[in-house]
Amino acid sequence: MFTPLRRAFSELHRLGLRAFAVLTAVQVFLVGVLVAMDELRKRRQGPREGFPWVEGPEVELESGETRLKLHPYGVRLYEVMLEEIERAEEKIFVGTFIWKGDEVGRRFVAALAKKAREGVKVCVIFDGLANVVVPPSFKRFPQEIHTLHFRPLWGPANLANPRNVFRYHRHLMAVDGRVAFLGGYNIGSLYAAGWRDTHVEVRGYGAREVENDFVDFWNVHRTPDLPKLEPAGERSWDRAAVFHRNDPYLRIFPIRAMYLEAIDRANEHVYLTHAYFIPDRAMRAGLADAARRGVDVQVLLPEHSNHVTADWLGRRHFHELLRTGVRIFRYRHIMIHSKTATIDGVWSTVGSANIDRYSLLGNYEINLEVYSRRFAAQMERMFELDKTNAKELTLEEWERRPLPAKVVERVLATLSPLV
Repeated sequence: MFTPLRRAFSELHRLGLRAFAVLTAVQVFLVGVLVAMDELRKRRQGPREGFPWVEGPEVELESGETRLKLHPYGVRLYEVMLEEIERAEEKIFVGTFIWKGDEVGRRFVAALAKKAREGVKVCVIFDGLANVVVPPSFKRFPQEIHTLHFRPLWGPANLANPRNVFRYHRHLMAVDGRVAFLGGYNIGSLYAAGWRDTHVEVRGYGAREVENDFVDFWNVHRTPDLPKLEPAGERSWDRAAVFHRNDPYLRIFPIRAMYLEAIDRANEHVYLTHAYFIPDRAMRAGLADAARRGVDVQVLLPEHSNHVTADWLGRRHFHELLRTGVRIFRYRHIMIHSKTATIDGVWSTVGSANIDRYSLLGNYEINLEVYSRRFAAQMERMFELDKTNAKELTLEEWERRPLPAKVVERVLATLSPLV
């Protein structure tokens, strides 16, 4: 009696598997073509440097407990970080996603090794998968540097844990509990002047919170040969500077909620700058609702990022956002890697999290949420300066894009949950 039904379901199952296989093959082919075309574009253009930036003064928050300074230029940032390493007396903690084995990367290793030989406790974390192309000889840091090479997929037992697929994507440094840095900058020569990015320097109670973030991660994920670290001491209750940490192992993802809440409260303007912008349904709805109620919503992102697939996945949402009044600006000639936002001249954030699924619901990330008109004023000036190197994308222009581009966006759409 049920034999015909079983046969029908079996046939549908086979057809579904074949359709999935065909779609996957087409997607793999298209991604390969896009990557190849992007590599040709990069070779024709060659490496580029130079973009508008201004170094502003340090800002003391209205609470009086924390001082912040924006760093929009890698060359200057690295020099300040190296100076603070040289001043260290007790401990230096460095965590980064990518640590290149080039001139800048070697300078940091040499500076850290020197302080370690002087008796300063030096601990570093860098992500294993992100640095897979970095020469193994470079990643074997001097033994006086305590090194956590974060490889959660190392070994059969770890491979079976789905929470281990996520990456250590934080970019931070803390020195002696008195000064810290966090944001989007990796460590490498390319990022010094070849990319536009943003870090924030933190002094006061906030610096201890960055240190404690490092300590917490280190103690959970360290190997038996690495020392256990003690917390920085008294924790901060500074309401003007709040640190949010995504931790996939604990299934805690506050950064996405922070963004959604801030956008929902916007009255005047929302300025977002993101390297990879693939907003989920709730994020798109929040931005669209804000634009409909008269909020000036502006999004600044790279015209061409270093991940062409992410660019194409993000573009499929442009029409929906533009149609609701969201303004999109594309940064030209150079990669912008910042992960920042400022709203209504009151609220701001600087950190490591992108607006995509992997950052907001996956990776280990850290963002600083700031309530300060003084700091927001600097963030707004930085955003306006960045726009001088960007071109606004209009709805009319986007609707005129070629038909093949629209087809590619549709075919790749199912890949969005992966990033």
